[in-house]
Amino acid sequence: IGKSPARFDFTKLADINGIVMRETDDEALAVAAWDVMPELEGGAELRARFEAIGQDRFAAAVPSLKERSKTLAELVSGATFLIAERPLDIEPKAAKQLSESGVAHLAALHTKLAGLSNWDVAAIESSIRAYCEEAGVGLGKVAQPLRAALTGSTISPPIFDLVWLIGREEALARIADQTG
Repeated sequence: IGKSPARFDFTKLADINGIVMRETDDEALAVAAWDVMPELEGGAELRARFEAIGQDRFAAAVPSLKERSKTLAELVSGATFLIAERPLDIEPKAAKQLSESGVAHLAALHTKLAGLSNWDVAAIESSIRAYCEEAGVGLGKVAQPLRAALTGSTISPPIFDLVWLIGREEALARIADQTG
């Protein structure tokens, strides 16, 4: 028995909730996030925009997003890159990634990705890694400008998953927006 009064630790609760979310089945988590969406601030509009791209696309993003989320609201917020309207608002930190060399990498990647006959994570990864090898640069020099172009942010799911999740037409359009 301690002398200090009991207190509720919200930080600890969030950490435990994050652990439970990571251990929860992806499908069940996607359904829970979908169901809670209308209760969030601006949730009705958000849900309508997600419905436009399909619930399956939202569910496909859950495995990548749940690793960084501690609440269902964070999970939903993390998925908003899927429904972002073009042209994207680029955060200042992400804009630094769109330097002259970053845009040059994006232009070359656009050509490579547009030539893919199969749009899946393995083909996307292979294509991007091949470009990095050809250009003699590390993946980070290419992935960061690509992340900025696709999300307007420096934070996102893993880059190969991100490109696949956004979809062929939208990903190529977002890259083209940044290459002029």
